[in-house]
Amino acid sequence: MLETLTQQPPDALLALIKLYNDDSRVDKIDLGVGVYRTGQGETPVFGAIKAAEQKLVDEQDSKAYLGPEGDMGFVHALMPYIFGNDPTMGGRIEGMQTPGGTGAVRLAVALAARAGVGKVLVGNPSWPNHAQILRDIGVEMQGFAHAGADGAVDMDALRAALKGAARGDAVLLHGCCHNPTGIDYSNEQWDEIAALLAETGVLPIIDLAYQGLGQGMEEDAYGTRKVLASVPEALIAYSCDKNFGLYRDRVGAVYALAQDAGQLAAILSNGHALARANWSMPPDHGAAAVRLVLRDPQLATMWQDELDTMRERMRQVRAKLADAGSAGSLDLTPLGAQNGLFSVLPLTSEQILKLREDHGVYMAGSGRINIAGLTTGNIDKFVAALADVTG
Repeated sequence: MLETLTQQPPDALLALIKLYNDDSRVDKIDLGVGVYRTGQGETPVFGAIKAAEQKLVDEQDSKAYLGPEGDMGFVHALMPYIFGNDPTMGGRIEGMQTPGGTGAVRLAVALAARAGVGKVLVGNPSWPNHAQILRDIGVEMQGFAHAGADGAVDMDALRAALKGAARGDAVLLHGCCHNPTGIDYSNEQWDEIAALLAETGVLPIIDLAYQGLGQGMEEDAYGTRKVLASVPEALIAYSCDKNFGLYRDRVGAVYALAQDAGQLAAILSNGHALARANWSMPPDHGAAAVRLVLRDPQLATMWQDELDTMRERMRQVRAKLADAGSAGSLDLTPLGAQNGLFSVLPLTSEQILKLREDHGVYMAGSGRINIAGLTTGNIDKFVAALADVTG
């Protein structure tokens, strides 16, 4: 029966990686793959993680199964960083480990669907896998504009989407460092969003995949904490793949906010059942390393210093792009106020192809660029290439 399956198109980003690798030009620029890079183009292992991994080698006495909930020491160690001084909110928040942020989003959506959610509002553009996950689970996606042509958040579109929604609908919000635009809600806008969610009863699903890469760990948690303080229930998908550099170890968690302990227990029991049917238990190594980092004050300080260095480098790149002002017909100044790894440039497919063929600049077909792919050594070439193709 497998002959009934039809060929699926290759992942566009994977195809872009191959094109880049096959390009022999020494000054080529890779702005496609969504990982952090140093000024030397490396994606390093955090020193704090290396130290924690050495502890695991020396001290870990078993690799027996943990269960579908994963490493609960890891899950709990993260909570103060995400939720603040009262991380359980009086016993209303609990979580479980997942395989990366993707597993967290999938489990959150599956929980919402099992609870009766049939439609999820999603700002466009969004991370492409959001749509794939919703489609695969069988939940309807209703799009609304995330940002306007001026490079600012389109609050009117979000207001209309939330006010037009019904109870039983959910909304998927990026907690910070919006992927792919880098355009985040201000604190004042989060205040309004929280009030709208409380008023409409729409279930918030918050994807917090880049905490610490925008303005700081505390600053990047503002929206999540404001929403959770305003609503009776919510789901939060979290990733450590970026802010701990654990991309291939797939380290994530999903958290639920419930009205009371009884409801929370029921939510988690469904989460465990769904996890058991999907991946049985998540991979432990990366989560165990994060747990050791967060429980050791010296390692936690080392990790935060390394994270600060990452964030500062990306802010410097954004500032340099903004200082360039314009490149041909493109205004680069909005990039300075955006956050995280990504921004989207309003380029045509022809211009993106010309950048690749004439200048060795590789980016996604949507115009999304990875800010961390730019360095002091190639940023001037990049701006000049943009000016050439946009005239």
